[in-house]
Amino acid sequence: MRLPKHERFETQVLSRYQIYNSIFMTLPFDTITRTGVLLPLFSEICQEGFEKGMNPSEIVKQFFDTYYQGRSKEEQTNLLFRFIQYIERQVVLFDAIEDAAFTNINNMDGRGTLRNVKEEAEDLNKKEELKEYLKRFSVRTVLTAHPTQFYPGSVLGIITDLAKAIAENDLELIKKLLAQLGKTPFFKKQKPTPFNEAVSLIWYLENVFYHSVSAINSYIRHNVFEGEDWKNPVINLGFWPGGDRDGNPFVTTQITLDVADRLRTSVIKNYYRDLRHIRRRTTFKGVVEISSALEKELYEHAFRPHSEVTLKAEDILDKLGRMRDLLVNEHEGLFVDLVEELISKVRLFGMYFASLDIRQDSRVHHSVMEAIMETHPDLFPPNYSDLDEAGQIEALSNLTGKIDPDSLSDKMARKTLASIYAMRVIQKSNGELGCNRYIISNNGSVINVMEAFAMLRMSDWKEPTVDVIPLFETVDDLGVADQVMETLYTNPEYKAHLERRGQVQTIMLGFSDGTKDGGYLMANWSIYTAKERLTAISRKYGITALFFDGRGGPPARGGGKTHQFYASLGDTIEQQEIQLTIQGQTISSNFGTPDSCRYNLEQLLSSGIVGGVFNEEHNDLAPEDRETMEHLAQLSYQAYQDFKGHAKFLPYLERMSTLKYYAKTNIGSRPSKRGKDTELVFSDLRAIPFVGSWSQLKQNVPGFYGVGLAIESFEKEGKLQDVIDLYQRSSFFRTLLENSMMSLTKSFFQLTAYMKDDPEFGEFWKMIHQEYERSKAMLLKVSGYSELMEDSRAMRASIAVREQIVLPLLTIQQFALRSIEELKSEANADELRVYEQMVTRSLFGNINASRNSA
Repeated sequence: MRLPKHERFETQVLSRYQIYNSIFMTLPFDTITRTGVLLPLFSEICQEGFEKGMNPSEIVKQFFDTYYQGRSKEEQTNLLFRFIQYIERQVVLFDAIEDAAFTNINNMDGRGTLRNVKEEAEDLNKKEELKEYLKRFSVRTVLTAHPTQFYPGSVLGIITDLAKAIAENDLELIKKLLAQLGKTPFFKKQKPTPFNEAVSLIWYLENVFYHSVSAINSYIRHNVFEGEDWKNPVINLGFWPGGDRDGNPFVTTQITLDVADRLRTSVIKNYYRDLRHIRRRTTFKGVVEISSALEKELYEHAFRPHSEVTLKAEDILDKLGRMRDLLVNEHEGLFVDLVEELISKVRLFGMYFASLDIRQDSRVHHSVMEAIMETHPDLFPPNYSDLDEAGQIEALSNLTGKIDPDSLSDKMARKTLASIYAMRVIQKSNGELGCNRYIISNNGSVINVMEAFAMLRMSDWKEPTVDVIPLFETVDDLGVADQVMETLYTNPEYKAHLERRGQVQTIMLGFSDGTKDGGYLMANWSIYTAKERLTAISRKYGITALFFDGRGGPPARGGGKTHQFYASLGDTIEQQEIQLTIQGQTISSNFGTPDSCRYNLEQLLSSGIVGGVFNEEHNDLAPEDRETMEHLAQLSYQAYQDFKGHAKFLPYLERMSTLKYYAKTNIGSRPSKRGKDTELVFSDLRAIPFVGSWSQLKQNVPGFYGVGLAIESFEKEGKLQDVIDLYQRSSFFRTLLENSMMSLTKSFFQLTAYMKDDPEFGEFWKMIHQEYERSKAMLLKVSGYSELMEDSRAMRASIAVREQIVLPLLTIQQFALRSIEELKSEANADELRVYEQMVTRSLFGNINASRNSA
């Protein structure tokens, strides 16, 4: 009898962690051993201290007074740093154990897997419908290097090896790997370059996605299509490091080309390894000659730069196809399956592995146009700047030419235009799919799109083989998105462009910045209704809209129960392709191993299939439910705007949180905020450090603020049943609230309870805490649960263990922050620097500990 999931978690993960952590504690390294003995004592004092209402400084003092008496301040400080280092490694150990237990914790053939989908289709006599749907439906996962987690490559390797050793119960190897872990540095002394970030993520492409995606494709080919010729790639991979220029001045044209080179050579190396294996088996006349020639070509092209690439994916497929035919016709089909698998992989990954997207902010594009006007005024009407919007759109529609980037005086303009020329270089060597998407951040108007479109056409590319993708992020921009697209659909030049692109328009929507701008409920509702309007207007003009969701790991950034979210969308939202960013801890937690990657990709596939084939649940909102949802969104939006407009909002973030320390963690290449002003401006805040700072405080405000106030307003009006009915009838709303529950579950206000007595920020802290308590109470009332996340006991248990691991780390962080505030008046620069370093180090460890936020 199979145990319930949460019980499997306790036996497969929690019990193992306790065993292997005890081994780690007794490793023969003096510093580790002493730390391993003292850390549990410190952890116990932390838990008891917060229960008693002590503040972090008092807790640290009590620990030193009790267990570390007579030690110098330097020795005490060094011990706290060792605690941080130890906790970082405990997190890695826990990661590895969860990875090792993944197939035991999760039912790999259960609900949401392809096997389950296939069997359900057969039971319902919908096998043909499933096949037709899979001929047009796909999932695109886009890897981004946004700084929410970034283990060094050496640590990633240890996690992988440790997970395998744990799965095999190889105690001797586990001990050695734990010792290796204890001596391997985690902290980056220098910020990674965008190329470094790309290399780190390509590790996942080579070691995980290459195998998982092809395994999914193979399963569908053999078990759904049963050998029938089927060419739709159900999984597409995208890539941002090296192409994402939005706010990242360190991304250069050369880095873009280098990343594209690395992507191509990496996939060729994988093909080469597979072909070597095939050659060991297909030692037959006729086949050997072809495979030998192909092996030589692959080897040579694994090291060639763009300018010397002559091998195309079609050439590889041609040779593999000839090998397959020879095996079938002359050698009884021996090992033909190996060749067919490699053919499938080449069709999936081509010469590019993952499509490199280019992204830049609309405000930069506007500056580029101004620089072009200054250098090439003859291209524009004389009165261009004085024209109304319609006049400027018409002028932009007719711009073409061949502008040399070096002819522009503005450095950013040169870099931006050069990135477009780089796209053409990449397409020539890696194929069109290697780099054929240009994304416009902060898009709020037709002109924003047409300026980017004009730049493409002025880069000697009159008919660009590029999808122009507007990214709507703020609540206001989402509100006009359909109007923007309708104007584009009726613009003759853009209409002709879409016809060449197959009448398909990709539209990106930003969950992270939407939440930062409008709060949790309003952001999600605004995106939902924007998708409905965009779907309707696109269908009106015969365009297929593909929605690309900029989602992060935690619920406050569009993460959480992602699969349930996509399964909850109704027929009013186009869903021919699910496109989403996966980043930071979401990559390692959901896609970090071949098993977890395959499982979660299958879950995403099935979420689309559920709505497209089975229609198990009618997800379209009834008028009364839509009215309830709209009213809730407006109420929460107003509450969040009032909160955001509070006089203490920015000062609180700047002085009481870790916001300004994000830039010092060296886990991402981008600056932690836009703009160069020294004064903190809300619009310059990036979503990641914004959400992350609340997470470090264990307050998780963006994931719940305004939810409790909105629901309580309904209760005061005697209409709470309307919210309960909405929760019970709408899987979309249910998913939203369950994700908000996750944010509440990961909050711990005892950590910062000392702030309630702060003369400047006390009332502000109390306001946040009150909304936390209100939201918790309201969500329990609406759901009928007795505790948060009652339906996700295994995930709740995982969160609880991680929170227990990092509690001492967070205590040290708050202790250091308090010490910094006390020292500022004394101007002790050396001591101040030590505590600032302590905050940064603890920040880094806690970021990595948050991997189960997706």
